[in-house]
Amino acid sequence: MDAFSYTDIFDTKGIEYLVVIAFLAILIPVWIWLNKPVKQGAGIMDGIRGLSTAILRIPAGLYYDQHHTWAVLEKNGFARIGVDDLLLHMTGGVSVDYLKNEGDKVSKGEWVARIFKDDKELKIPSPVSGEIRKTNKSAQKSEGLINADPYDKGWLCKIKPGDWRNEVSGYRMDKDADEWVKTEVERCRDFVLSQLEPVENGESSKVMLAGGELIDHPLSEMSAETWNKFQQEFLH
Repeated sequence: MDAFSYTDIFDTKGIEYLVVIAFLAILIPVWIWLNKPVKQGAGIMDGIRGLSTAILRIPAGLYYDQHHTWAVLEKNGFARIGVDDLLLHMTGGVSVDYLKNEGDKVSKGEWVARIFKDDKELKIPSPVSGEIRKTNKSAQKSEGLINADPYDKGWLCKIKPGDWRNEVSGYRMDKDADEWVKTEVERCRDFVLSQLEPVENGESSKVMLAGGELIDHPLSEMSAETWNKFQQEFLH
């Protein structure tokens, strides 16, 4: 009968297994650490919001003009006017300055205010004719108020209208306004695309998401010249 023999694992393949286990114990934490920047970068991209109707406020009961202004008749007979949420989501944070004073007469389509950021501006036309009874000094003094609350606290002017019924008869309300804003989002997208430099210069990545949707506040990344063109196409 053969004598019992003892084999030490360290004299055979066992030592190789231990080396592999030790290597994996080092490799896995290093791999996780190296991948952290990639995951963080993806999280940042996921946090960039797209400009769609899902994020836009379109309150019912207001009259919306094609020039992205709105009007509502108050109980005292004054028309409160302002700019719509889509326009503000195009520009990003803006300040307000007035081009008309209280007591001035204004015609429908005449500039009453401007919204601006640095050297870029958009002039805002009045959706109704009449006499300006009040300008919103809070919107002028408090930077960002118009963006945060364009329909309540961020209105622009209160006007004693001269021909309210006729002037708002062609404006959109409620569901009609909802459908119109959808088409305007697409028109804004087409406008921004038309202003981009060639894709190889990387300009599209500043204002477009991977799926072709506009980022929120695309005009904030664009030039004063582009703002002027936007003025002519959407607010003139």
